[in-house]
Formats: sequence, structure tokens, C-alpha cells
Amino acid sequence: MNKSTKIIVEIVLGVVIVLLVWLTVKSVQKPVQFNKEVAARSQVGIQRLKDIRTLQEAFKSVNGRFAPTVDSLKLFYETGKMDIVMQIGSLDDSLAVANTEAIKKANKKLKPAEMTAKLAAAYAAGQKVVFSTVTEIPVKDTLFNNRPDFCIDSLKYIPFSGGMETEMESTIKTVSGVQVPLFEARMPYKALCKGLDNQLRINLDAERRDQNKYEGLQVGSVTAPNNNAGNWE
Repeated sequence: MNKSTKIIVEIVLGVVIVLLVWLTVKSVQKPVQFNKEVAARSQVGIQRLKDIRTLQEAFKSVNGRFAPTVDSLKLFYETGKMDIVMQIGSLDDSLAVANTEAIKKANKKLKPAEMTAKLAAAYAAGQKVVFSTVTEIPVKDTLFNNRPDFCIDSLKYIPFSGGMETEMESTIKTVSGVQVPLFEARMPYKALCKGLDNQLRINLDAERRDQNKYEGLQVGSVTAPNNNAGNWE
């Protein structure tokens, strides 16, 4: 083998070695990057499911059941109202507590609503008392006030899915002779991981099935009461 041929062979071998090393590193890093991206996307999805749960629990407190669709929750958020309990006075104020007990003792025959009105009149007259009132206010003025990034329109969609909708259903089941409202909302990995390596996503789904777990994110359950827990908790 002459010198020129030897140099060419060495260069080719060098390129092949570099290529093999690169392919090896890439094959190792691919699932690592996939898992990182799934974790990041899941955090966004989890927050949306938590927001759905918050709205569902508020909806149930007003209607006695859960909403069947995200659109129903949006309507409830934009136009609904809910009762808020407000406390007037402080239980740490001994004078207010003493005055309240005195008024209650002197008006034992009053109904709860009448007693509240009596205490409210005393408060308006400048007397220290302690009592609670129920005020009806719009849902959108109550929930997510500390969340400037909250967007009611986004709840309908699975993040990173290109517009696929969050799956949701609700029902009422008899559990131990008691009618129990149930709901669940789901974001399958097939939608949440759209655009990522499809084979790795298929492997993730298979792993979840092997563990008898849902292939994605889910909050609540329509098959059995679970205190509206998320499967990430």
C-alpha cells in the first residue's frame, strides 16, 4: 500500500469512527432528551388539569354535580356565581366574643338568618361582634385571582397537541348506597407528546400499560371515587 492510499484509508477510518461515536452518543441521549421533554410538557398539562379540578369542585359546590364538558366549566367561570362565607370581627377579640354571646343569649328564639341580621345590625351600630355572612359573587372574581397567566380558553386543549381537546366526562354513581358525583379529565401521551419520537412514545405507553396505569395524565375517576386525585400525585 503506497503512502497516499494509506493516508486516504486512515482518513476514511477516522471519519467512520467519529460517525460511530456520534451515532452512539445520539442513541444514548435520545431517550434522555425525550424524557426531559415529556416531563416539561407534563408540568404544563398538570397545571391545566389542576385548574379543571378547581373549577369542577366549585361547579359541584353550586350545582351538586360535576360539569360534563370543559365548555360547561368555561360558561360557569364566565357567568356563574358562588357563595363565599365572610367572617366579620375576630374570634381573638374577647370583647367581640363576649358581646356576641350576650346578643345570642338574649335572642335565643331567633332563627339563624334572623340572628345574623341582629348581629349585623349591632355591628353597623358600632358594636364589636363576631359573625359570618354568605355573599354571592361571580366565579371569575373568586377563582384564579392570583394567577395573571390563567386563561380559561386554554383549558379545553391539550398543550403541545396542535389543538386536540382535553378528554372529560362526568357521572353519578351509587357507592355503598350513596349517590356520588364523579368526573375525570384526561390528556393522553399520544396527544401531549405530539411531534416527539413516536417509537419512544409508543414505548412509554406500553410501559404504562404494563404497570396498569393510564397512558397519559388524568385527574379524577368516573369508575371509583378517588377524591379527585391526579395520577401524578
